Amino acid sequence: MTIAPERIESRMANSDEPDLDELFELLEHMPVPDGYKVEIVEGTVFMTPQRDTHWQTIRRIIRAVEDRFGMDVNVLSDVRIDFPGHRNGFAPDVALLSRGARKDGLGRWRARDVEFVAEVISRGTAHNDYGPKMNAYAQAGVPVYVVADPYLRRCRVFTRPQGREYKQDCTVEYGEPVDLTGTVVGLVLETKDFPVEPGRTAKQDAPQQGEPQHEGPEREPQQAAQEEKPREEKPRGENG
Repeated sequence: MTIAPERIESRMANSDEPDLDELFELLEHMPVPDGYKVEIVEGTVFMTPQRDTHWQTIRRIIRAVEDRFGMDVNVLSDVRIDFPGHRNGFAPDVALLSRGARKDGLGRWRARDVEFVAEVISRGTAHNDYGPKMNAYAQAGVPVYVVADPYLRRCRVFTRPQGREYKQDCTVEYGEPVDLTGTVVGLVLETKDFPVEPGRTAKQDAPQQGEPQHEGPEREPQQAAQEEKPREEKPRGENG
């Protein structure tokens, strides 16, 4: 669910363009449904329902971070952090802060202290996770950005931020470990127990860096099986 900024700006007759604080203040007085994650991406409000699969994946990632650094590690979930760009107030699914992180004068965590971000794809969010959010994370210098996709059943690992993009991109299928030992995170993320969503297969191509995915409606499992049945007549190799 998205809310165009014009709908909010119409309630602010004395302001030409509301800043992030004003937008979030208005959201506090709006009827946001329970169980929805709220973010502002480039001035547009996004409300995303949290599915069981989404939370279970987040929980496993947080547990891996806590197992590596201890229960006192500064790891956040769905907490507002403002990132570079035009009115970007994100609430990352998982954000690991540096040991020396301190809140700013307004009591908020700073993007420059974020060392690791993980986002879990939900229906309709991929265009943000692979687009403006990824660009903002790179611009903020977040060393490691992981996108977990329960539909394609794979993780995309982005490292070496430079400007508004990441110079290194690695894809890891669910079931294989995500080795981050060579990064500031310094852990191995096991994915064999990551939950998956039906209706898509891991053989579908994921987008290249910055391109959206999951744009069309999800196919029902039965429909997907019927559409792919003719392909099964000719065996293919592992990489086919």
